Amino acid sequence: MLVCKFGGSSLADAEQFKKVKEIILADKNRRYVIPSAPGKRGDGDEKVTDLLYEAAAARQVGSPFLHILERIRYRYERIAQDLQLDVPLEAEFTKIASTMMTGASRDYAASRGEYLNGLLLAEYLGFPFVDADRVIRFDKNGLLLEEETNSLIADTLSSLPNAVIPGFYGADEEGNIHTFSRGGSDISGALVARAVNADVYENWTDVTGFRMADPRIVPDAQYISSMTYRELRELSYMGASVLHEEAIFPVRRAGIPTNIRNTNDPKHPGTMIRHNADRQANEHIITGIAGHKGFSIITVEKDLMNSESGFGRRVLEAVEECGLNFEHLPTGIDTMCVVLNEKELRPHREQLVQRIVELTHPDSVTIHDHLALIATVGRGMVRNYGTAARLFSAISAQGISIRIIDQGSSELNIIVGVDEDDFDKAVKAIYDAFVRV
Repeated sequence: MLVCKFGGSSLADAEQFKKVKEIILADKNRRYVIPSAPGKRGDGDEKVTDLLYEAAAARQVGSPFLHILERIRYRYERIAQDLQLDVPLEAEFTKIASTMMTGASRDYAASRGEYLNGLLLAEYLGFPFVDADRVIRFDKNGLLLEEETNSLIADTLSSLPNAVIPGFYGADEEGNIHTFSRGGSDISGALVARAVNADVYENWTDVTGFRMADPRIVPDAQYISSMTYRELRELSYMGASVLHEEAIFPVRRAGIPTNIRNTNDPKHPGTMIRHNADRQANEHIITGIAGHKGFSIITVEKDLMNSESGFGRRVLEAVEECGLNFEHLPTGIDTMCVVLNEKELRPHREQLVQRIVELTHPDSVTIHDHLALIATVGRGMVRNYGTAARLFSAISAQGISIRIIDQGSSELNIIVGVDEDDFDKAVKAIYDAFVRV
């Protein structure tokens, strides 16, 4: 059994709907479908969800918003007309407008994009429509009730061989709509896949899976055929944005593989993500490279720091008091470094330095800005001697100075910090050293 989630670009217009139908009908095991709201049809276009947020914001401040709903309605009517669908869109939009006028929440407005696309897709496929507010359960504060949701989905779909369940939203016990803050429809699809114990969760989008490096830096970067959920977590955390790792925790915990596929290139196998992919070894030692700019590193120096009980805790106490989250903690015998998001640190710089001095009485505290972090990730690294040496040599050969090194004992990844100006060059150097050999 396959559960399929289709992103906004996959359902942006009637032509994309036709591709989706062909994909679903090509395999009878594709039984449950989770659609997103229509995305951009091209450069300069707008996502339906963005328009709905705009309408909600206008309504909240008392500005006209019906004209925005009319623009949205036109998108759906165009799809329905092109596909010759009989869906009562006029009645649906009348209800949406009325509900928004009487004070409906921002979440309600935003959710209508998936809801309406679900109605169209269900009609087009001839599948039953299951409103997500029936099966995705939140508490009154908007926190997902995962086990209750799992039971509701399983019970509802047990009697339905096929169904379309819109993504991105659900409801609390009183019927109030809530949306997911991150991952949107990806989370909905993963919840459905877990509840029906799917063999594979297919996540259809507009890219052909993950690539080994950002194609904006390495245009010909190879696609990753297979990775583990742990590798996905590392790469996503460091900037790989095809799929947010938090969105697939339900299937990860259930041991269900996730397959990232391209709606516009359905014959390509994409990237398969498994709990344990050792059997599916990749061609290269590394799986991928990802990174971020915009970090600062605070270096705290003090002689005999390592023999002073609680020193590190006090440094982190200062960080916590400023409401900051640290990224990494590379340390030495007499130095402790804390890597922070530069933008988040900016308004707290003086306060943080002063508090560190008060709590630890260091010899010096310095801050280095404009740092970029690069993670080289791969389950094959642990079995290959000299991986770190190869990586450092590649960066050094380009005349790049490494500011920090952070490697876990599992050797799943090696993180290096370089100046932002050297970021692209360092990524290319690592890629060339491990892939173009």
